[in-house]
Amino acid sequence: MFDRMNLQVLANHARAAAENMGYTLQRTAHSAFVKETEDFTVMLLNRKGETFAVPMDLGATWYCGLTFGRAIDMIDDYRPGDVGFTNDTYSSHVATHTPDIVIWKPVFFDGEIIAWTGGHIHNTDMGGAVPASLSRALTDIHQEGIRFPPMKLVNEGVFDEQILRIMTANVRKPDLNVGDIKALVGALNTGERKILAMVEKFGKDAFLDGVEALMDHAEAQARDILRAMPDGTWEFADYADEDSVEANPCRLKLTLTIKGDEAILDFTGSDPQLGSSLNVPSGGDPRHSMLLVGIYYILYTLNPKLLMNTGLTRPFTCIAPEGTVLNPVSPAAVGMRSLTCARLRSVLFGGFSQAVPDRLPAAPAGNNCIVNVMTTDERSGRSVIAAVNPVVGGGGGMPHRDGTNGSGADAAYLKNTPIEITETETPIEFLSYGLAQDSGGAGRWRGGLATRMAFRVFAPDSRITARNRDRSFFRPWGVLGGRAAGLSDMWVNPGRDDARHLGNIDTAVLQPGDVLEIRSAGGGGRGNPLEREPERVARDVARGYVSAAAARRDYGVVLTDGAVDQAATVDLRSGMTAHDGHFHFGPERDGYEAQWTPAAYDLLTETLADLPIHWRFFAKTEIFRRMKDRRDVDGLAVAIAETRARFPEMPLRMAAE
Repeated sequence: MFDRMNLQVLANHARAAAENMGYTLQRTAHSAFVKETEDFTVMLLNRKGETFAVPMDLGATWYCGLTFGRAIDMIDDYRPGDVGFTNDTYSSHVATHTPDIVIWKPVFFDGEIIAWTGGHIHNTDMGGAVPASLSRALTDIHQEGIRFPPMKLVNEGVFDEQILRIMTANVRKPDLNVGDIKALVGALNTGERKILAMVEKFGKDAFLDGVEALMDHAEAQARDILRAMPDGTWEFADYADEDSVEANPCRLKLTLTIKGDEAILDFTGSDPQLGSSLNVPSGGDPRHSMLLVGIYYILYTLNPKLLMNTGLTRPFTCIAPEGTVLNPVSPAAVGMRSLTCARLRSVLFGGFSQAVPDRLPAAPAGNNCIVNVMTTDERSGRSVIAAVNPVVGGGGGMPHRDGTNGSGADAAYLKNTPIEITETETPIEFLSYGLAQDSGGAGRWRGGLATRMAFRVFAPDSRITARNRDRSFFRPWGVLGGRAAGLSDMWVNPGRDDARHLGNIDTAVLQPGDVLEIRSAGGGGRGNPLEREPERVARDVARGYVSAAAARRDYGVVLTDGAVDQAATVDLRSGMTAHDGHFHFGPERDGYEAQWTPAAYDLLTETLADLPIHWRFFAKTEIFRRMKDRRDVDGLAVAIAETRARFPEMPLRMAAE
């Protein structure tokens, strides 16, 4: 039995082991997206495939609730040196889009499996319809690249060359894929050695008991946080800008119920599975890590001493009805699920913000755009495909400080690649990479600023994929008097006669000399901006974060030669009023919800639920076309009736379904 001190010792050993795995992977990976951007995970797993330790200093730490059990069970007869892998979403729901190669290895001691090491890498490309394999325009999973259901990649220490040949024949940059995969296998070997060292130190039985105690302790920590919250039920909804080429919004809806030390996250009312690739493949798992990513952020914000492992998920139950955007059925495309996960985090933040308004920040940008370039290197004549940099936005204003500039807050695990490295490995020229003025939401605590990036290409037909483009219409919201943040945007050749506005379009073909400029969203503001100290506003203006015009308009601060005019500021602020209400969404969402009210969405949800799954998105799109200038439930009822009249073949859901 572990006492508190010994349990902490074991936790430190486990975290150190996971971090050793992470550094092994980072230092031996081939692609910049793994070794620089750090889009990877590594973890230690118990005998059931539940995560009991992750690194805290590198990689995507928000997979701490991931469970490998379903994938592990799909392979028989594990032997020492074996490694299993998959990137197939629908077979086990451990891989959540095709570029993510998920790998696991059994750790044997005295002839039995006592633990597993595991992790994933995001491959630069897995084939499919577009370079990098991902675009919101893709409509089914078969377009998103080659898939491998759970199988052995390594047999008793020897790679299966047939699998590697099949993979390399189907991807655009096979050397990067194979190099990164072998680096991850090396990381798993490191984790295996570290686990065996812990067994030697603590003893087999003590190690096994300690692993379970770590997860029990994390569960207790999560329950303590929930127990400190008031019991109650809160609702919140947020939107991704576009569900498909039809450009209707994708709505995510949460009903949060907290009772004692448990919470129910009911996503009923979220949109049906989409005809684009924004679907989140949870498989209906009530504790799937993808559904709970925002919960890890919330729990860690409220207790930074948390143990990050699967135990955190136990007090939570998610309800995601089958056939919805958060629980799609095959062959729905899922490549851009990270965009929807970003919006899902905002939904969870909004729900819990109402439960504990004094503890949580405003909305982060929720816009972790990852830019891939496929072009030709004029120096060598060779094709190049690379992820050049994530363009993430600001964090929301915090209870006691401004939001972080340009870090993404809930996407800050994605590191930026130094410009020098990118320009060395990819034949493009950066023109700018920095913060966007006036993009953070105004507040007593200002939202973090957005990121702006621009680069020029040199070769004909250079193809750009900028996945996770969002927040060009629905702003990151402010809270408690704080204002919503600035929107994201994307242009080709801004300011030139041949300028093209792309908005949320995530693919483009550039010609020699063309410039792509991308801006993320900012973070929402927190608290009344009229209560922000004028000196802070003046400092923001001096640093270029806020313009003098915005200082006057949003904060009521009058500056003369950079100094605060105290009398004029007092006079100006006396005639200004703060926003009333918990949330500030901005004029775009206010206008949209004047038409699509909560009651209208309730009717839409009820109507679509009566249809077979394969009819729902089609019906939603047709109903939206007929809403036009109609309003609320009455207008929606007419639109529904017109849709049924136009398509008399539209069935009600069969009773068997």
